[in-house]
Amino acid sequence: MIDQILTIATANGTTTAYVTLPDKSNGKAVILIHEWWGLNAHIKDIAGRYADEGFIAIAPDLYRGKVATDSAEASWMMGALAVEDGLDTISNAIAAASAKFAIPHFGISGYCMGGTFALRAACELEGLSAAAPFYGDIPEEDILKKLTVPTIFVSGTRDAWINPEKVATLEDATERFELPVTSVKYDADHAFFNDTRPEVYDATAAGDAWALITGFFRDKL
Repeated sequence: MIDQILTIATANGTTTAYVTLPDKSNGKAVILIHEWWGLNAHIKDIAGRYADEGFIAIAPDLYRGKVATDSAEASWMMGALAVEDGLDTISNAIAAASAKFAIPHFGISGYCMGGTFALRAACELEGLSAAAPFYGDIPEEDILKKLTVPTIFVSGTRDAWINPEKVATLEDATERFELPVTSVKYDADHAFFNDTRPEVYDATAAGDAWALITGFFRDKL
């Protein structure tokens, strides 16, 4: 596995993406969007796990170098990030990675805030062929009904933020607009995939979700 930094030009200045290249590529790539904490060691570790599975992983830094040290700071940083700015960074990351690695289309995944952006990007951006948002917020219906790429939405039934009621709105829109969404729910809390947070981490759910999503990306990309 090789790590490298990809420079990305955006409307609001330059940022970077953390990239992991597999020793043996399967020819597929995933855009990985960080949690509200920022592009920290945990997200870089997930990128490495994708590389171990044969994927090129590109994790753009939506915070432009800042990483939160506590939940209050993370909340402030997430609130200060405009949706348009985040989507612009993701769009430019797709373009930069496509040019550098000669990959025509990508999967996208993300966690918490990253799940919100991953789902929104799948609805609005070009160059994405599959999406796997984890416990992200649901966009408005006029945006959601634009979704055309296969999507697995992962959530936890004990999540107080992306709670079952919110997930139900996605499932209802999926049925009414015939969206290509599969809702996968675990008996787990918010951020159950984050193995650096023992108070919420669920190894069984995380392991099952990982196998599901990597198989999904192999099939769809």
